[in-house]
Amino acid sequence: MGKGYRTGRLGEEIRRIISDMLLKGVKDPRLAGRMISITGVEVTSDGSYATCYITVFAAAGSDAEPNKEVLEGLHSASGMFRSEIGKQLKIRHAPELIFKIDSSMEYGRHIDEVLSTLDIRPEEPEQEEQEDEQ
Repeated sequence: MGKGYRTGRLGEEIRRIISDMLLKGVKDPRLAGRMISITGVEVTSDGSYATCYITVFAAAGSDAEPNKEVLEGLHSASGMFRSEIGKQLKIRHAPELIFKIDSSMEYGRHIDEVLSTLDIRPEEPEQEEQEDEQ
């Protein structure tokens, strides 16, 4: 059987709740003043675990150390997040939250750089139009 729609809906609601809480401000100094985006949430089929993928928008030239600090802050605030998820969604057992850095944007940027270095010319549309007219 495929992935049920309930876990997808639950993941989206968890993403919304955590994002709202991050916008309103979490008092952890490791998270304060940072731009953090929850890019996706995957919930296991039994609903016991939710993996939250995050992106930390940092200034240019920063290293991976702030990401580690943000993950520690999110991990320490996970109890508060779970409590709020349980209240808002009215579920008895809120899933345990696992936070991971989403590197898909960096990977996409890398792929764009590689593609820009290739010497590939686009096809000329004039040839296609001439063939269509005949």
